[in-house]
Amino acid sequence: MPCSRFDELTAIAQEHDGLLTSKEARDAGITDSVLARLTQRGRLERVARGVYRVPYFSPDRLSQYREVILWAKANRGPEAAAFSHLTALALYGISDANPDSIHVTFPKQARLRRQIPRGVVIHRQDLVPGDIAIEEDLPVTTVGRTVVDLLQSGGRIDLIRQAIKDARRDGRIRDTESRQLRRHVEAHLRSLRDNRQQETENG
Repeated sequence: MPCSRFDELTAIAQEHDGLLTSKEARDAGITDSVLARLTQRGRLERVARGVYRVPYFSPDRLSQYREVILWAKANRGPEAAAFSHLTALALYGISDANPDSIHVTFPKQARLRRQIPRGVVIHRQDLVPGDIAIEEDLPVTTVGRTVVDLLQSGGRIDLIRQAIKDARRDGRIRDTESRQLRRHVEAHLRSLRDNRQQETENG
């Protein structure tokens, strides 16, 4: 018995817990008009531009992240995108970070031709392969890169210190890197104090 177009889309979506992109559909020979027709009939849900969900797949705790990364890479989007900042801490389960938004880092020159989904914060940084790890099949900035990014963006020092401690406890970083990151935090704090003192003296 031949498969329907919807069956073909379902097979693709199984790889992403019910999600698929219009590019994946086109690569399988399914046109955008077919996606639009299935969406009108309620057989697909459009969750972001270029990203669709097969409704009978139940979303899980990672679905929102998969939606964002598929959106980021849809329609020739940048490959070097990764979850970062507080979102990286939450995905690793280190510290008590509970961000209201999903933080994603894109290359500085990457062009976003699509509307940014609600609740997504975009950061710009040219990440190298060594800056990105895979957690739950999702690209995430490494613990070290995340600590640096949080310091540069004015993140809470208590969360950063806790993240380093938790990452070492969980075996995500070694003692050497843990000590380096703690020294980096202290150097950052000294720099802030020196700058404040200099501003006061020049005041």
